[in-house]
Amino acid sequence: MDQFSYIANGDVSAIEALYKQYLQDPSSVDKSWQFFFKGYEFNNTWGEGPGKAGVSSDSLQKEREVVHLIRGYRSRGHLLSQIDPIYSKRKYNANLDLKFFGLSEADYDTVFEAGVEVFGRPATLRELETFLKNVYGGKIGYEYLYIRDSKVKNWLRNKVESDYLNYKPSKEQKLRILGNLNKAVAFENFLHTKFLGKKRFSLEGGESTIPALDAAIQHGAKLGVEEVVIGMAHRGRLNVLTNIMQKPYEQVFNEFEENVPTLEFSDGDVKYHMGYSSQVETVEGHRVSLKLMANPSHLETVDPVVLGYARARADAHFKSEGTKYNSFDDIYDKILPIIIHGDASLAGQGVVYEVNQMSNLPGYYVGGAIHFIINNQIGFTTDNRDARSSIYSSDVAKMLDTPILHVNGDDAEAVVYAMELAIEFRQEFNKDIYIDMICYRKYGHNEADEPKFTQPGMYEIISKHPSPREIYIEKLKSDGTITDNDARTLKEQFDNNLQDLLSKVKQNQLPYELPKLERDWAELRRSTVGDFDSSPRTGISREEIELVGKALSTVPEGFTPIKQIEKVLEERREIFAGKKPFNWAAAELLAYGSILAEEKWVRMSGQDVQRGTFSHRHAILHDVKTYEAYNNLAHIKPNQGKFEIYNSLLSEYAVMGFEYGYALANPNALVIWEAQFGDFANGAQIMIDQFVVAAESKWNLMNGLVLLLPHGYEGQGPEHSNARPERFLQLAGEYNIYVCNCTTPANFFHMLRRQLALPFRKPCVHMSPKSMLRHPMAISDISEFETGTSFREVIGDADADPKKVKRVLLCTGKIYYDLLKRKMDSKREDIAIIRLEQLYPLPKVQLLAELEKYAGAEQIWVQEEPLNMGYWSYLRREYPEANWDVISRKISASPATGYTKNHNEFQNKILDKAFE
Repeated sequence: MDQFSYIANGDVSAIEALYKQYLQDPSSVDKSWQFFFKGYEFNNTWGEGPGKAGVSSDSLQKEREVVHLIRGYRSRGHLLSQIDPIYSKRKYNANLDLKFFGLSEADYDTVFEAGVEVFGRPATLRELETFLKNVYGGKIGYEYLYIRDSKVKNWLRNKVESDYLNYKPSKEQKLRILGNLNKAVAFENFLHTKFLGKKRFSLEGGESTIPALDAAIQHGAKLGVEEVVIGMAHRGRLNVLTNIMQKPYEQVFNEFEENVPTLEFSDGDVKYHMGYSSQVETVEGHRVSLKLMANPSHLETVDPVVLGYARARADAHFKSEGTKYNSFDDIYDKILPIIIHGDASLAGQGVVYEVNQMSNLPGYYVGGAIHFIINNQIGFTTDNRDARSSIYSSDVAKMLDTPILHVNGDDAEAVVYAMELAIEFRQEFNKDIYIDMICYRKYGHNEADEPKFTQPGMYEIISKHPSPREIYIEKLKSDGTITDNDARTLKEQFDNNLQDLLSKVKQNQLPYELPKLERDWAELRRSTVGDFDSSPRTGISREEIELVGKALSTVPEGFTPIKQIEKVLEERREIFAGKKPFNWAAAELLAYGSILAEEKWVRMSGQDVQRGTFSHRHAILHDVKTYEAYNNLAHIKPNQGKFEIYNSLLSEYAVMGFEYGYALANPNALVIWEAQFGDFANGAQIMIDQFVVAAESKWNLMNGLVLLLPHGYEGQGPEHSNARPERFLQLAGEYNIYVCNCTTPANFFHMLRRQLALPFRKPCVHMSPKSMLRHPMAISDISEFETGTSFREVIGDADADPKKVKRVLLCTGKIYYDLLKRKMDSKREDIAIIRLEQLYPLPKVQLLAELEKYAGAEQIWVQEEPLNMGYWSYLRREYPEANWDVISRKISASPATGYTKNHNEFQNKILDKAFE
C-alpha cells in the first residue's frame, strides 16, 4: 500500500477520495481498502437493527483506525518482533500501541468489519491484535508491504498470515534439525579443542545456518532444484564444507596440519577460502549437485561469480519446458544460487548494489537468488552504529521490490521455515529474496582475537548465552519430542567423546557423477612450459569464411536498417567476397561466427558492446521502422552455438565477476568482458587480482575469460588513453594469463580462436584498439585467416633488408602505425620495426628468431606510455639479457596529458627520437 502512504490516521478527506476511487474501480485500490469499504457498505446497507440507517461517525472512524492498525503491523511489525537473540529490547518504536490509532482496551470486544481483511469475517479487536502480534511480533520479522507488485504482495501475505502459525514440523523433521545443529556444534567444538588458537572463523552463535541450508536443499529438491551453487565468505565456511557439502573431516584436518600436496605453479590458499563440489541424495531420493565457490578475503566479491556460474550451468544443462509464463524461467528453477552474506559486508560493499541492480536484466538473469545473512551484529570490531546508516543491513534489498525475512538465529525452526518460504517464493516468482538471520559471534573475528577489547558488554551477554542447540533441546523436551534421558544421552555424547561423535557422523558421499560441463572440463589439462613456445593452428577454410560472411551481410526480408548500416552491410559483402581486405570489425565477427559454426558458444558483455563504443562492431542491428533487433550471428547454420551479446549496466566489478563465473562453468564458451575504455577495468581491480590472475594458483581453477581493454594514446586525456598494461604484466607469473596487444585484424581473430583451441584455459587480457579500428593500414588479407594460419606472437618487418638495418625498433600496439608512417615518410631503409603481439608469456623463441636477422644493429624499445608505465619495467625484469635502450614519455603520475596540443608534441618527440 505504498501508494497510499501519505494518508495519515485522521485524514478523512483522503479516505473519502479513496472511497470515490473504489466506487469507480474496486481493483484500483489496495485489497485492505477493498475489504474495508465492503464492510463499510455492508454496515450502511443493513445496520445492526430495525430502523438503523447507518453507523456513527465514531464507529466509522474506529473502523478506519483498525484498518490502519492491520496495515501498521504488516508494515512495521518487524520492528517489535523478537528477532534478536542477545538483546531482548528493540530500540525502534513500531508505533503499534492501540492509543496511536485512537483505540483502547475498551474496544477489545467490539466487532469490526475490518476483520474481513485478516480472517475473512468480522472480528473483535482482541482477536485481531492477538493474531497480528503472534504473526508479526514473533521470531520472524517480515518486510514486504513496500512491494509494488500486488500479486507478489498478496502471495506473501497469505503465506505469512496462514502458514507460519500453522507450521508444525513432524518429529522426523525436528530430529533432523537437531541432528544438523548437533553436527554444527560438535564440529566447531572439536576444532576448538584440537586446533586451539588456529583461525577457523567459527559458526558458533549462528549454527542454525546448517539446518537452514539443509532445508534449502531438501525443500528445493521437492520443487525442482537439481543444482545448488553457494557463495560465502569465511564465517562458518568449514562447517558448511563438512556438514552440507560433505567434505571429509580428514581432508579439513589435513588442511589444518597443512598436509597438502605441492603442485608446480600452485601456491594454494588458506582452508577457509577453498571451494568444493559434491552430490547428495535428499530424504525423498532426489539427487542434487552442490558447488561451493572458492572465495578470497575480499568479502562479497564472490557474489557475481556465483550468479555467472549459475547462469552458465542453467544455459548449458537444461532446456526450457515452457512451464512458466516466461518460457525461460523454468530452466532457472533447476539451479539455485545461494549467497551467504555477513551483515557488515552486505551493508558496506558496493558490489552488492551492483549485483542487485543486474539481477533482473536479461543478460544477467538467473531466476532469483537466495540471500542468507549470517548477521553477527558486528563487523571485525565495528558496531552497527558505525557500520551503516540503514536500520537493517538488508535494506539494500528493498530496491528490488523483494521480501526480507528477519529471523532469530536462536530459533532453528523459525530459520528453517524462513528458508522454506524463501525457496517457495523464489521458485514461484523467480526473484531474489533475503533472509536476515540475526545471531551473534561467540568468539572474536577469529579465534585468536579478544572481542572484549572493543565490545565488553556484548560479550558479557554472549558468554552466558546458551547455544542454539541447547535452546532447541529444551524446546524439544518441552513439546515431548525427546525425553530428559534423550537429552542427557546427547549431552554425554557431545561433552565426553567429540572424536567418536565425529567419526560416527554419516558422510553420505555419493560417487561423484560429472555433470555435462564438468565432463567438458575433464577433457582439458593443465598447461606446461612447452605449451607457450608456439600457438595452435586456428585458421579456417574459405567455405567457413563465406558461410559466416553470408550471415553477417544478410538481413531478413522487410528489415530496414539505417543508411549507415546499409553501407556497413555492403562493405561486409565486399570483404567476405575477397574484394576488400578485412578490417578489425569483420575479423572480430568472423572469429565469433567461426566459433559458433563449430557449435561452441560466444558470450560478450560490457558497456555498449552491441554497437561497440567506437561504432565498429554492430553485432546487433535495429530496424529503423519497427525498432526490432536482429542478431546476424544467430543465423549462420542449424545447430550452431549460441551467440549472446549484452549491453551491460554501468558496472565493471559485478559484470566482470559475472562473466568470470560464466567462463568458470563453461570451458567451451568464448566469454568476453569489454571495457568502454581500458582504464575502466580499475573498477574491477579486486576481481582481476583475486580471481582472474590468481585463481589457478590458489584454487587450481582454469578460466578462459577474455578482457578487451581499449588502449592507445590519441589525445583523449588521462582516463581514455591507458588501460594500465603494466598492472597486468606485474600480475603475470607462472604462465597464469595471456597479455596481448594485436596490431592486425587477422592476429586478433587468431587470438580469440586460440582461447578455445588450446587444451587448457587461460584468461587473456588484450589492449584493444580505438583509432586503429579504422586505420587504413590495420587490415588483413583473407589468406591470413585460412587453414594453416595461426596467432603470431611476434611480427617482424617484412620490408626491411637485414643488410641495411642499423637500428631495430621494438614496440607493441598502436604506436607501430605511427612508427611505420614515419619510416615510410622518411624512406628510412636502415630501420626495422618488430612488433610484440603477445607480451606475456614473453615469446622469447619467436623474438630471438627476428632479432637474429639484425646482428649488430642497435635495439630500442619504443612505447608511447610514460617510462614508469607500459611495458618497459616488465621487459627489463622478464628479459634482463636484452641490451635495449628505451624511448617513452617521461616518468609521470598521470597516464597522459589532457591537452591535444601537448599530446601531439609528446608523440612527435617520441617519433623524432626513434628516428634521429
